[in-house]
Amino acid sequence: MKDSFKASLAGHQLLVGTIITLPSPAIAEIYSLSGFDWLFVDLEHSAMSISDAQAILQAAAPQTPCIIRVPAIEDVWFKKTLDIGAAGIIVPNVRTTQEAERAVQFCKYPPAGTRSVGIARAQGYGDRFQEYLASANDAIAVILQIEHIDAVQHIEDIVRVPGIDSLFVGPYDLAASMGKMGRPADPEVQDAILRIKRAAEAIKRPLGIFAPTAEAVQPYIQTGYTLVAVGIDTLLLGDAAKTITALLK
Repeated sequence: MKDSFKASLAGHQLLVGTIITLPSPAIAEIYSLSGFDWLFVDLEHSAMSISDAQAILQAAAPQTPCIIRVPAIEDVWFKKTLDIGAAGIIVPNVRTTQEAERAVQFCKYPPAGTRSVGIARAQGYGDRFQEYLASANDAIAVILQIEHIDAVQHIEDIVRVPGIDSLFVGPYDLAASMGKMGRPADPEVQDAILRIKRAAEAIKRPLGIFAPTAEAVQPYIQTGYTLVAVGIDTLLLGDAAKTITALLK
């Protein structure tokens, strides 16, 4: 199993991706040919099924690793997501060290964790079974999404949970949890994000964040964020269409 994504993440290389919410393998294939380093496949806020996600991974393979955001911290989602061949998992709304530890456990085969053994696309449908079992624990990236003020209040402990490869800031939900819906630029929200950043930097943990545009993400890249998701397929498609109609009508 290739571990280039996790190795690049650990090396603090800049990894630019975008969010996929539409169940379209064609979009994933187009993105994979467009220079993105990774794709953020969202099962939390989309209508996609596991089979939709697998088709997206197949379309993006082998050049573009896909990291899947599961809808909940439940072992069945981790099993299904990893078995279809995800290079890593983004765990939403982690608020405590206990939730962080559980997420890591769900990503690891015994004795390091509790992931159950199945035969699916990740294992080459059985053809690379032993190879995958031997490498998966080291190759799968475990990324925790920090998007609630409760997590910020425990961030110095959460970031030190063994087995975590990166923290990923969710600025919009974080703002909402602070009573500042739709205002991620609010000074108090930015202070909370800075606390997350400092906790990650203290132990050299790679840090990621979402921004709707390339312009919006630039300041984060300049201050040390290396795992960035820029835009969402629906917004990118809509913006491109609006640009055309604005110019021609």
